[in-house]
Amino acid sequence: MERITISLESDLAEAFDALIAERGYRSRSEAMRDLLRAELETARQTEQPSEYCVAALSYVYHHHQRELAERLARHHHEHHDLSVSTLLSYIDHDHCLASSILRGPTVQVRQLAERIMAESGVRHGQLNQVSLTEDEHEHQHAGHDHSGRHRHLRPLS
Repeated sequence: MERITISLESDLAEAFDALIAERGYRSRSEAMRDLLRAELETARQTEQPSEYCVAALSYVYHHHQRELAERLARHHHEHHDLSVSTLLSYIDHDHCLASSILRGPTVQVRQLAERIMAESGVRHGQLNQVSLTEDEHEHQHAGHDHSGRHRHLRPLS
């Protein structure tokens, strides 16, 4: 680990300490590392998007809107190679919260998420994306005859 020192105005330090306490961090260092990782990932995705990503797409939609649930399901079915899973939570008589895990080529994941969020009746959509890098290596998985060279996708550090 490398140690760095930063200087903050008193009110900014107090606000940061309140955030640390609210989120349950054990130290300023842990909180700072998470903030830096998030900011670096956002910059990386903007400047040089990775080829692959894993993402969580969350959105609220009106489930009584004409054929909306069918259109949303169709988007996921047509992109079954990108849609890993979707969890639906019923908020009230009219609204659902959907949380979808998407994985694959970054451009295609973003396009699918944007199509879903653009559907009439979808509200409060947000995509949280993590860049992945390809890692090809040879190893064995416990209990599986799965040896040889193959590809894994892992988060960028």
